[in-house]
Amino acid sequence: MGIVAGLDSSPEFTRIVVCDADTGAVLRQGYAPHPVEGSDGAGRPSDVDPQAWLLSLGEAAGGGLLEGVQAIGVSAQQNAIVPLDAQGNTVRPAMVGGDKRAQVAAADLIDALGGREAWAQAVGCVPQAAQPVTKLRWMAKNEPDAAQRAAVLLQAHDWLVWQLLGRPVRRTTDRGGASGTGYWSAAIGGYRPELVELALGHQVMLPEVIGPSDAAGTTPEGLLISAGTGETMAAAFGLGIGLGDAVVSLGASGSVMAVHREALVDQSGMITSLADATGMHLPVVTTLNAVRTLRGATDLLGVADLEALSDLAMKSTPGSHGLVLLPYLEGERTPNLPHAAGTLTGLRRESMKPEHFARAAFEGMLCGLADALDVLRGRGVEVRRIFLLGAAAELPAVQAAAPALFGAQVVVPQPADYAAIGAARQAAWALGVSQGTLDPRHPPAWPGPAAQVLDPGEELAVGQAVRQQYVSVREQTHPTAFRS
Repeated sequence: MGIVAGLDSSPEFTRIVVCDADTGAVLRQGYAPHPVEGSDGAGRPSDVDPQAWLLSLGEAAGGGLLEGVQAIGVSAQQNAIVPLDAQGNTVRPAMVGGDKRAQVAAADLIDALGGREAWAQAVGCVPQAAQPVTKLRWMAKNEPDAAQRAAVLLQAHDWLVWQLLGRPVRRTTDRGGASGTGYWSAAIGGYRPELVELALGHQVMLPEVIGPSDAAGTTPEGLLISAGTGETMAAAFGLGIGLGDAVVSLGASGSVMAVHREALVDQSGMITSLADATGMHLPVVTTLNAVRTLRGATDLLGVADLEALSDLAMKSTPGSHGLVLLPYLEGERTPNLPHAAGTLTGLRRESMKPEHFARAAFEGMLCGLADALDVLRGRGVEVRRIFLLGAAAELPAVQAAAPALFGAQVVVPQPADYAAIGAARQAAWALGVSQGTLDPRHPPAWPGPAAQVLDPGEELAVGQAVRQQYVSVREQTHPTAFRS
């Protein structure tokens, strides 16, 4: 079919990959940082002029990178909201990221609709500070003039697609991006405009949700632009995950997501019911404490870095000589223990060695993520294979413990721009459908990523015993944590 490009506009930079449309082979790559400042100094993300995204896009695409490309897919940071006036101009800079300014607004919205269960039933998630619907509430309360002038709402990938197409009258989005807004329901496959009005104070135009293999349009130069999607959905598509697969992401906080046939309504609010980029569903469970647990242990033990912590942990044995760490250092979201602190149990003279505490930190982090996996498994989500992402996935102590603690095969993909690759795969799909060479129900069959594959093997029984020890301590310390 030719060549396609995937463009990923993350919070800090733009990455572009140019791929063979048939094989997925990466032919060329481009990169440029966004010309914007980061935090405002108080831990809050800066408001961002979306023109910065276009500037870095142009720089990343320089040097003829897109020469010969027939279609482009766009992935972009989630949770950014771009409010436009009736003429298509921004009424204020885009609100991006985990915006702590909106925490009070999230609580207001939850109360306004009648509680967490009402939100879960309405859109499959409970408002968080980062979500677009919550940012709308903040804007209505704090910038009423801007809120009143807002006539159209776009997310980052919607806005970029619209710009690439020359700002047409028609504005589009996809199921994946829409499912993270807090005003689109994956269960019914439609908007809940009354929730926009609840948040913003009035109705606005919302982009048309098009299908996974649909084209958003064609540029004035003749380039086909696919539907686009959020970074999470694009990365999952780039990895090629399907039914039976889950992805565990190790950042400061952690997340677990899996492909499922239906939207999940979770009254506890632990599951965020997202849609994926293929027509399926992508339930997500988040923990607040992942790599921050390891960094805390690094600081406490006075070791140089995470690699040194891993080396130290490998000198211990499964079960950490009886030490169990509940890693709720920032409180916790899964289980919902916002005011909890971490707990260390099992201290005996023989267990009070640095290597045992180091091992307990790794096991505590992974057991917390196993709890998140069990939330999905408990709702009927099949998990046979787990993709482990993040720099910490490369640590020997993680790789040694994860398969047996998770009770499944673990795949550690080589680092790559999976969101950009997923965007390129979406572009190839839309291009193939437009040419009549691909079925709109089945994406192009690109090969999976190069990866290490780790099986629990003979360690499974030992790992499950360690996991049960963790669960027993958690149930003794927080007996109602997972009970509704």
